[in-house]
Amino acid sequence: MSSGILRAALSKCPLIAILRGITPEEAPAIGEALVEAGFIIIEVPLNSPRPFESIARLAQAHPIHLVGAGTVMSTADVDRVADAGGRLIVMPHADLDIVRHARARNLVCLPGIATPSEGFAALKAGAHGLKLFPGEMLTPPVLKALRAVFPKDTLMLPVGGVSDRTMPAYWEAGADGFGIGSALYKPDMSMAEIAKRAKVLTAAARLLKR
Repeated sequence: MSSGILRAALSKCPLIAILRGITPEEAPAIGEALVEAGFIIIEVPLNSPRPFESIARLAQAHPIHLVGAGTVMSTADVDRVADAGGRLIVMPHADLDIVRHARARNLVCLPGIATPSEGFAALKAGAHGLKLFPGEMLTPPVLKALRAVFPKDTLMLPVGGVSDRTMPAYWEAGADGFGIGSALYKPDMSMAEIAKRAKVLTAAARLLKR
């Protein structure tokens, strides 16, 4: 079920908005701007101020969108995300206990991997897709090489240093989507700038063809 939710969301917009540093007070307005631009998946990293409150506000305002947490470091975090109404667990690493627990809570789980060994272990544990992290290190040629050995239906999403300019090369190499952080949002940005960047990124995503 969770895998289908993720695939459906990526088919509508292959971008994950990573809102590191967002506060609960600004979450509703930023969420509206992202949804208006076409984003379907929204991630609040847990090293943001009062992240579970932001997740709760975004999930309540956008129940049909896939809202959840990034930088998830424990199974307790998974429970708190679920209790806040989040449905997505993203990690910078491949902690298999977290993968299994997210799966048991029926949450979408994207662990971070940088090697084939991590990736295959994460999939065996029940990961719904793989976050290729850091993207600056896992270049399009590396992604193409990974594609040659992983099952064809494995969802792979580069995260780290991805922008509208770098997406096409990753897409041609086999990416299914992208996590977008500082190219979309930084805490000191104005709402106008965030909205503008969101529209630029979703417009670039719509041009991707394979």
